[in-house]
Amino acid sequence: MLSSEGFNLWAGGYDQSVRVSDEENSYPFAGYKRVLGRIYAGIREMDARQVLDIGLGTGILSGRLYRDGCHITGIDFSDRMLQIAREKMPDAILIRHDFSTGLPQQLQGEIFDAIICTYAIHHLPDPRKTPFLAQLQKHLDPGGKIFIGDVAFSSRSDLEACRRISGDEWDDEEFYLVADEILPLFPGAHFDPISFCSGILTIPRL
Repeated sequence: MLSSEGFNLWAGGYDQSVRVSDEENSYPFAGYKRVLGRIYAGIREMDARQVLDIGLGTGILSGRLYRDGCHITGIDFSDRMLQIAREKMPDAILIRHDFSTGLPQQLQGEIFDAIICTYAIHHLPDPRKTPFLAQLQKHLDPGGKIFIGDVAFSSRSDLEACRRISGDEWDDEEFYLVADEILPLFPGAHFDPISFCSGILTIPRL
């Protein structure tokens, strides 16, 4: 996993790196635009106004929601990523924080219509994903949803197939979501595969 300094250095070329991988339909960002598009559509369909973005990066998705009038709260541990996001969303609440330690103190008691986390949850080891997602559920209002879009797989066998195909490009320091290991823990949750290496996990408030 890159450190915050590593993400600071990558920030300027991040969007371009993602675009190339998506257009080439290659690991790890194959399906990236479709993932963000589906989440965007889901949030607009539910008419969410208060949105929390976990690991918002340069604010690609949040920036679009911001322009639509959503009130954005975002967290990221890269100063440079936050700087780029702030240029897109000057009135958003943006917090420098490493979500691997949980949510920042500033969000205690805050409630959101939607919580999004795109291409960031893979930084959490599998045993820590479930407690973190359960923590996020407590910050949803009635009818609220969590949208997790990332490198993700329906099953462990699908993950292993992608690992074999990707060869040396595979990142062994990231922990990709496996839907059939998560879904039984969250009633009402569902997973939508988007590409051979991406998908969207949606979790409602309990």
